Amino acid sequence: MNWYTEQWSEDCKFSISYDEHLHSEQSPFQKIDFYKGKEFGTFFTLDGLMMVNEKDQFIYHDMIVHPAFATNPNIKKVLIIGGGDGGTAREVLRYPTVEKVVMVEIDERVFRLCQEYLPVTAEGVEEDPRMSLKFEDGLAYVKEAADASFDLIIVDSTDPISVGEGLFTTAFYQECYRVLNTDGILINQHESPYFAEYADNMKKARHKLSTIFPIAEVYQYHMPTYPSGHWLFGFASKTKHPITNLDAQKWNAFGLKTKYYNTDLHLGAFALPSYVREALKIAK
Repeated sequence: MNWYTEQWSEDCKFSISYDEHLHSEQSPFQKIDFYKGKEFGTFFTLDGLMMVNEKDQFIYHDMIVHPAFATNPNIKKVLIIGGGDGGTAREVLRYPTVEKVVMVEIDERVFRLCQEYLPVTAEGVEEDPRMSLKFEDGLAYVKEAADASFDLIIVDSTDPISVGEGLFTTAFYQECYRVLNTDGILINQHESPYFAEYADNMKKARHKLSTIFPIAEVYQYHMPTYPSGHWLFGFASKTKHPITNLDAQKWNAFGLKTKYYNTDLHLGAFALPSYVREALKIAK
């Protein structure tokens, strides 16, 4: 039996057995590996860190996309930074009201390999006429984008190391603020509150967003194959609050079948545990 093992903290490791090591390559940006096993199906790693697997990918992709649309069902123009596996774009494109999606992924090899080995996330994304794929630096793209040109920006990034580092800076979030329209929403990777290194990045992301956006909230989801399983997204907006502006009726009218997200869960996801509130200095 073969084992893929990831170091979750200095004193904790996580292992998954696999039957086949399907592919391995070093792109100009990172090391990409695809594996296949019984429990999680096909999964891929970047620089030795779990990114996406067939079994639980629906949780991540539901939660990075649908809370924004339930808060503002009128979203029409969407910018995805990262998201190379295609799953975030897949979920956005399920909305018939969406007119334009731009996905800016720095590493084209991630998307091409997911088309080949992980069609559950990448299949059909490139073919949609509303979709524009750009394989370039996300920070550079946002700097060049016009003011108020998007309704939603989703930062579907890796951790703030290597190629993902620039997507966690104050300068990047300020550019996102400029590029979003009046009702614009930013969803970003907010790491995890559990292990110290991730919790530190969580606090930094929260602090930066709360100094730029008048509305800056944090919500949680359960991701079994990410360190500790307890992970967070940030929700930032100029005018839309994820609780007071939740339009459950309109979102449910879309008739989307989801495996994880629903509008009851939406409310619960923003109800954070006390230790997370304390760490983020969120008043009750």
